[in-house]
Amino acid sequence: MEVEIAIIGGTGVYDPGIFKNIRPVNVKTPYGKTSDSYLVGDFENRKVAFLSRHGKGHKIPPHDINFKANIHGFEKLGVTRILASCATGSLREEYKPGQIVIPDQFIDFKKTRTTFYDTGDVTHVSLADSFCPELRKVLIESCEKLGIEHHDKGTYLCIEGPRFSTRAESRMFRKFAELIGMTGVPEAILAREKEICFAIIATITDYDVWAETPVDVEEVIRVMKENQHKVKAILKETIKNIPEERKCICKDALKGAKV
Repeated sequence: MEVEIAIIGGTGVYDPGIFKNIRPVNVKTPYGKTSDSYLVGDFENRKVAFLSRHGKGHKIPPHDINFKANIHGFEKLGVTRILASCATGSLREEYKPGQIVIPDQFIDFKKTRTTFYDTGDVTHVSLADSFCPELRKVLIESCEKLGIEHHDKGTYLCIEGPRFSTRAESRMFRKFAELIGMTGVPEAILAREKEICFAIIATITDYDVWAETPVDVEEVIRVMKENQHKVKAILKETIKNIPEERKCICKDALKGAKV
């Protein structure tokens, strides 16, 4: 089965009305179980797969997501492009809750090792350009065409989770990045190691705890739900405009990477 494009997100992002001929597909991986079954369907004559990052009912916390299994499963399906929806906190006043960001860089503050190359060949994959420039371009053009308020760049800082930051940590993180999250970076690293294009549609849900009001889970969920229609519109516009031929750096990520 050759699936070209994949979407990673929560169940709220998935809209059955977007796709045709939907069917669940289970993929076995050497890394264990994926977060859920992949939902495979057709959109604009293109084969698309959706995966709920946290599983049905949002039962899997960020630190327990089997990122390696999820990305390996996409590779087995034939996926060459991944669009990931992420809820993020803002570390800048001008990056406001409710806005969309298409990040161009990341900083990894996670404590766990994230690689497919922890055994075997010594491999150093470049992530200087952290997200696929080709996918980012189409996502930004989609936001502009749809008139959706957005930022066309930003640094995504990834923390371990599941807890939120302390105020001291948040003040420190503000020196380095615009956004803070818990899931997008492991996916970005692993996708690049598989030579899969990867880009994030980040929805800002809160101002993290550098602001006066502490992060509140109910508020995060409320803002995310209010902005689901934006993410769905961006996905639909982007999928139909992704070029068939890849001309980006991602497809050649392993060239010269092995020692």
